Amino acid sequence: MPEIEWRPVSRSEFYGWLAFYALLLLFLVRHFGQMTLLDNVHLPIHEGGHLLFSYFGQTLQLWGGTILQLLVPALLAWYFAVQAQLPGTVFCSFAFFHSLNGVATYMSDAIARQLPLVTVGAVADESDHDWFNIFSRLGVLPHAVQIGSVTRFVAWCGLLGTVLWFCWRYREQTRQESLAAAV
Repeated sequence: MPEIEWRPVSRSEFYGWLAFYALLLLFLVRHFGQMTLLDNVHLPIHEGGHLLFSYFGQTLQLWGGTILQLLVPALLAWYFAVQAQLPGTVFCSFAFFHSLNGVATYMSDAIARQLPLVTVGAVADESDHDWFNIFSRLGVLPHAVQIGSVTRFVAWCGLLGTVLWFCWRYREQTRQESLAAAV
């Protein structure tokens, strides 16, 4: 795979995005489990996934919410990477891992089923909990909290890794600019 020639990021743009990610990460740590503005984007995509995948049978309809919720930011990150737009790639990658963190919360709630549920066109009841149904079918419901915890760990590694990668890319950009100026 060829190296991407990223479009340059200005200093103010870099520090603006870095402040945004720092504040969002701080919010996520301090207000563990609370909704963020990004969750209001993930939720309708999740529900739309159930509708979209309903044409492919009950199993894919059940998984469709999570599939689309993760697929949309992943595809957008890929699009921005192809366009060599670093801030867009980083934001969408961050959104992917933020969404995965939300999936982890949903997974961890499969046994207790205390999260308020949202459905499209129907009254939500406990039987509508995606991950209760998925884990029950897979025979791993007793391990829901552990699976959710591992998923949350992966999500947090991704969130932090995305921000660190952004910093590294910016540092590489400034290093290349310094080398070019010295020539």
